[in-house]
Amino acid sequence: MLPIAWIDEDTPLPPARHALGPESDAPGLVAAGGRVTPGRLEEAYRKGIFPWYGPGQPVLWWSPDPRMVLPTAEFRVSHSLRKTLRRFVRTPGCEIRVDQAFDRVIAACAGTPREGQDGTWIVPQVMNAYREWHRLGRVHSFETWMDGELVGGLYGVGIGRMFFGESMFAHRTDASKIALAALVAFARENGIDLIDCQQNTRHLASLGAHEIGREAFERHLAIACAAEDIGRWSYDASLWERLAP
Repeated sequence: MLPIAWIDEDTPLPPARHALGPESDAPGLVAAGGRVTPGRLEEAYRKGIFPWYGPGQPVLWWSPDPRMVLPTAEFRVSHSLRKTLRRFVRTPGCEIRVDQAFDRVIAACAGTPREGQDGTWIVPQVMNAYREWHRLGRVHSFETWMDGELVGGLYGVGIGRMFFGESMFAHRTDASKIALAALVAFARENGIDLIDCQQNTRHLASLGAHEIGREAFERHLAIACAAEDIGRWSYDASLWERLAP
């Protein structure tokens, strides 16, 4: 049995520093058990912890160290992505929407096949909890629309002036990158300095994300999550100017 905390619905999550270390078989694992509910998620995210588990497993709670983050000031817009964004902005029928089709976005994130992955961590219990949390105003989707069709997007958690990215999908080339660029523009406009990316991937690194230690991440969380919540989650085309070089 792993030397981790087993929790029930009434047990608080332990601090993230209690996570298993790099020498273990599950580095970053903080606790197991309980249920995924909006209340538990609120507690977890403020501590830098998130759920991640597969079908047939108990709920597993994680806090990786180091942590992959995207500083919004360091978002890297390549020449090809800038051309894609210009074309998107100028093309009639192409637009970014926020929170207009959240249920469809999370379902697409769960159902889109990914290279090197068999199945999804967005199991029904997780999907239902984030849908409920969205209806409470805490989870948001940034959506790429073309000619009235949802072609890509992402969703994540907004607490104070912190955004925790969760998952993205694309049914057309670069549709998820367009949504991420819109999120960064929105974040810059609203004083969000850091987007949590959880895990290190080459794709995120190519866009400017990098790793920081857990202590540095928790220091940022303490300030960002204590800030006033963003009052209005919407996207205006003028926000694209926030990505100007």
